[in-house]
Amino acid sequence: MTDEELKESYFKSEPIPEHILEHMEHCRQQHMEVPDEKLIKRPSQIAGIREAGRINTLVLDAVAKEIHDGMSTQEIDDIVAKVTKDNDAICACLGFEGYPKNVCTSINDEVCHGIPARHRKIHDGDIINVDCTTIYHSYYGDASRMFMIGKVSPARERLVAETKKCLEIGMEAAKPWNTVGDIGAAIAKYAHHQGYSVVRELGGHGVGNGFHEDPFVAHIAKAHTGMVLVPGMVITIEPMINAGKAAVVIDPYNDWTIYTKDGSDSAQWEHTILITETGNEILSY
Repeated sequence: MTDEELKESYFKSEPIPEHILEHMEHCRQQHMEVPDEKLIKRPSQIAGIREAGRINTLVLDAVAKEIHDGMSTQEIDDIVAKVTKDNDAICACLGFEGYPKNVCTSINDEVCHGIPARHRKIHDGDIINVDCTTIYHSYYGDASRMFMIGKVSPARERLVAETKKCLEIGMEAAKPWNTVGDIGAAIAKYAHHQGYSVVRELGGHGVGNGFHEDPFVAHIAKAHTGMVLVPGMVITIEPMINAGKAAVVIDPYNDWTIYTKDGSDSAQWEHTILITETGNEILSY
């Protein structure tokens, strides 16, 4: 049996607990959006996702140890490729819908999907997001971190810190039987209070058995709307917060990199989390 076939078999051999099914039905009766049962990960699947997340975290730890002023983003990509391979895992980004590298490296006004290159270097004062996804035995772990290079301006340091706070606030809202909209509402309220804007076009997502699964996790939303968060769901929360306006544009040359339209700085932090019966558990960071 292949890894993929084994993963699929758990939907039959490990049924959703009856009390959770009953609570889902109650939500359905209240006209709430309830996830498909295949979005509820089973114990053996969660174990696989947890291991993929552990390796993904190791990869970002390796980047954190080596990242420095004057380094090219291709060198970051090389680290990601080596550490992933050394752990018998696969870089999910490479080849995904034609993406040419192993990781995304987004600097300053790049919101996300920055493509590593030998000529693209990071310098003193820059902020950079490194976004990595790992496949291990067909399971996925996904996370990103911000790095401040050398001495950064107080404005950039604050943006990085407050964006991480947005992630933490979003995670606090990601409680069982809350909704996806509760996450976005909490993040947007805090970000706007700090004088920042929230990118609308991109967001978090279900993950674990695949790279991008339902639900879409908007980081600006109305509370008590969207899909119910059921124990066993695995999602990413990854707010993209802009120092200026929220509007973004895509690079017309590579058709991947997203920039702030007004050239302002942007920051992002991402965790993969498991919704549990008592809260949530971080699977990759």
